[in-house]
Amino acid sequence: MNERRSYDAVADAYAARYINELDAKPLDRALLRALADDVRATQAAAPAPVADVGCGPGQIARFVQGLGVEACGVDISPRMCALARVLHPGIAFFEGSMFALPVADAGWAGVTAFYAICHVPPAQLGAVFAELQRAVRPGGPLLIAFHAGDETHHADELLGVPVDLDFYLHPVALVTAGLAAAGLPVEATLERLPYEPHEVATQRAYVLARKPPSS
Repeated sequence: MNERRSYDAVADAYAARYINELDAKPLDRALLRALADDVRATQAAAPAPVADVGCGPGQIARFVQGLGVEACGVDISPRMCALARVLHPGIAFFEGSMFALPVADAGWAGVTAFYAICHVPPAQLGAVFAELQRAVRPGGPLLIAFHAGDETHHADELLGVPVDLDFYLHPVALVTAGLAAAGLPVEATLERLPYEPHEVATQRAYVLARKPPSS
């Protein structure tokens, strides 16, 4: 069972568990508001959406669009995308891989990726960041959240559903260096403890990067 099949299998249980997760995450909400303000302040004459990469059932895209900024979502799981379309009919959701995003060059005003890189091996982060750099337009911000650390965990079960998933905790320095190497200079990093009992007990990290305006 691969990542796509695993998330297709667990999608319904995942949506039921996490669709309102931001209600218990004040820092996440504050950072998303800051990103939305940033995009509004830098929107060009032709607005473009903020894309949530690894969108799952669409809770991040819903929050961003609720702030008055057009949002869309991308996920590798067809079932996740189908659920997101039903739950949020005013938002576009696309099936796609982080290694080959379904968007033209510079097609997005900004990117959010909350825990999307948790299934990306460290050696492949550079390819993902290069693809994000291609997809976001010059001046666009990227907000990436991930589990901080230097470990790998395998899961055979998630929310009571059989899966086959590897979870990677990434060092913050590795992520920031990878983004910079991909042409996405980092502007800020932040770490927090988990919101217990709602979250898995890992350190959480957030990185704000930006594609240079002249790119």
